[in-house]
Amino acid sequence: MAYVDWEFAKTTGRALVPAGPVVSPAEAKAEVAAIRAAARAARGPVAETARMHTPADAPEALVVDRATWIAVNVDSMSALLDPAVDAIVERRGAPGPAAQAVGGKVTGAESGALLAFMASKVLGQYDLAPDGTPSLLLVAPNLMATARELSVDPADFRTWVCMHEETHRVQFTANPWLREHVIAQARRLAVDLAPDQERVHEITSRIAERLPELFSEGSTGIAELFTTPEQRDLLARLTAVMSLLEGHADVVMDDVGPAHIPSVADIRRKFTTRRKGAGSADRLLRRLLGLEAKMRQYRDGAVFVRAVQEQVGVDGFNAVWTSPETLPRPQEIADPQAWVRRVHA
Repeated sequence: MAYVDWEFAKTTGRALVPAGPVVSPAEAKAEVAAIRAAARAARGPVAETARMHTPADAPEALVVDRATWIAVNVDSMSALLDPAVDAIVERRGAPGPAAQAVGGKVTGAESGALLAFMASKVLGQYDLAPDGTPSLLLVAPNLMATARELSVDPADFRTWVCMHEETHRVQFTANPWLREHVIAQARRLAVDLAPDQERVHEITSRIAERLPELFSEGSTGIAELFTTPEQRDLLARLTAVMSLLEGHADVVMDDVGPAHIPSVADIRRKFTTRRKGAGSADRLLRRLLGLEAKMRQYRDGAVFVRAVQEQVGVDGFNAVWTSPETLPRPQEIADPQAWVRRVHA
């Protein structure tokens, strides 16, 4: 019996995810074809700008709807977290069959609800697919809805998003060690973050006391309630890597932009505003879930990448992809010169 009912997570996600924009079958078919073409066209400019190449035999991007995005991510969550859950159970003992069945439904529903929220916002993703085959996903209804919401040129917006997601693919395919490193660190964090039974009461008693802080501007989300200093250090190291990945993708997409996307400046300006959250309820939920911290990853990571490239050039920056030891440390994201001194001394 599974400790998380992943099929129930898919069912919950499909039931809760909002419907996408209303389009005719012909419009949907044309949009899918246009996204696929934009994804193919992004490979050359991204490789030239990043000076890294996706293998020629890499599969084409998958253009998906929201329900399919949820299903893919549930499968990836299962592959990522099940080994961690098994390690936790081995360490602490398995619950009884009844508790396990109920718990599996609850955690499945929670996972599905979170993915339903995300599925209406995510434009694209390079799915690492632990224990499976990685894939580049582009969410067609969200690309259409966001282009309309921002009142930007749809073709330029498709191209812009595809540049970002293709950069993520080249980061991992040109540096195969990186995927396993990120997966291993995430699994280790999942085990470490699970609170011991004696800490559950302590955490529960602190929720009401600390909840206002979780909605504050600098909060990293509800995980603050669960972490020890050692766990926060591990989380900070993984966050630094994610900041690098997101910031680098933003830098590449904007550097490629002027030559291939006439309205790139308008798109960037409007999209940056969108990242701040449309309304107060949306912003509060983002902060509680830690999504505001993810938004800071784009900004901080881009500042790091540009500062390093200004000093040592793109090839010098690309030393970051050599090994886990050359990835930026948490303090180096805010101090790019420290990374340059350490790696290029």
